[in-house]
Amino acid sequence: MVVAEHKYPVGSPSFNSMASYDLFQLRDITRYFQIYGDLQHVEPCKIGHINETYIATYHQGGSRVRYIHQKLNTEVFKDPDAVMNNIQRVTRHQRQKLEQAGQSDVSRRVLTVVPSIAGAPHHKTGAGQYWRTFVFVEGVRSFESVTLPPQAYEAGRAFGEFQTQLSDLPGERLAETIPYFHHSRRRFDAMTAAANADVCQRTGESAAEIEFAQDREKMVDVILKAMAKRQIPERVTHNDTKFNNVMLDAVTEQAKCVVDLDTVMPGCALYDFGDMVRTTTSPTLEDELDLSKVQMRMPLFRQLCRGYLEATGPMLNKHERALIAFSGKLMTFTIGLRFLTDYLNGDRYFRVHRPNHNLDRARTQFKLVESIEKQEEAMQKFADSV
Repeated sequence: MVVAEHKYPVGSPSFNSMASYDLFQLRDITRYFQIYGDLQHVEPCKIGHINETYIATYHQGGSRVRYIHQKLNTEVFKDPDAVMNNIQRVTRHQRQKLEQAGQSDVSRRVLTVVPSIAGAPHHKTGAGQYWRTFVFVEGVRSFESVTLPPQAYEAGRAFGEFQTQLSDLPGERLAETIPYFHHSRRRFDAMTAAANADVCQRTGESAAEIEFAQDREKMVDVILKAMAKRQIPERVTHNDTKFNNVMLDAVTEQAKCVVDLDTVMPGCALYDFGDMVRTTTSPTLEDELDLSKVQMRMPLFRQLCRGYLEATGPMLNKHERALIAFSGKLMTFTIGLRFLTDYLNGDRYFRVHRPNHNLDRARTQFKLVESIEKQEEAMQKFADSV
């Protein structure tokens, strides 16, 4: 997580003037967690768009210690108890695996959930808000995009190791924190329904994008059918494998910790890898207006793929490995469908900052799909060689 430049001492004018209600409330919230010491500073963390996040500094016996305090967005995550139960199980298992492997610096390699004074992984306020606390991971950095092949390698390795660590997670099946999150058939059908309804009269502006999607309907069922036939197994997956969810050591730039675990749940390993292709191999942001800049860069794909396949090793079966390149195309297409659907429905889910913002996002994703299509054979050939 990127740390904000400014600190806001409790009670200072800056502290009072910036979201004062929530920050004063936070001072009270911290008393419900097993944290010892005096709260000195609080700074809002602008990374992420779903939950309300703060970085808090405490003095503990003369040392400065930082924590993440976060209010869970219960509009997105309807069952916060299930979210936190998943996170607690996953992080405990990761820690156990790392300790068994004799890894050093474990506290920087896995998130640490700070329990409430009641021993729960979160605190529920009288108003029904859900708050949670993590130990702040020091000495790391996050980046919004990949610029160098070694960064792509670290991203692939980090998420590959994450999946491998959880491949033998004991106990019952994890809860689905957002049901059907990456279900490409449902996403396609939702887009079709939105286009047919045209409640906002936007199909004219997006006719080319609707046609682009309809021409590629066949791809949405490929992985779903393979999973239904049990050729591809259900696994514990991250489901939000953006590069900024990998913390890199500030000195060595090696991946240390995977964060943002709210969507960790049962899924398909290929969805995780495919979303990595989408978010790490193009040089642009997901709402780039100049589509000539949007492309899948093969040097970054090679390193991403190498890091991921080296980390997953024998875990993946032959059916999963055979769809490595396809998964990047599918996930990019699926996210494009989501942006297009939201545009057609009147921008009700994703935040927008300009007219046609979601349509611009959809166009960027679909342009990347085209780039992957042109290189898919070469991508898969490389994957087969690793």
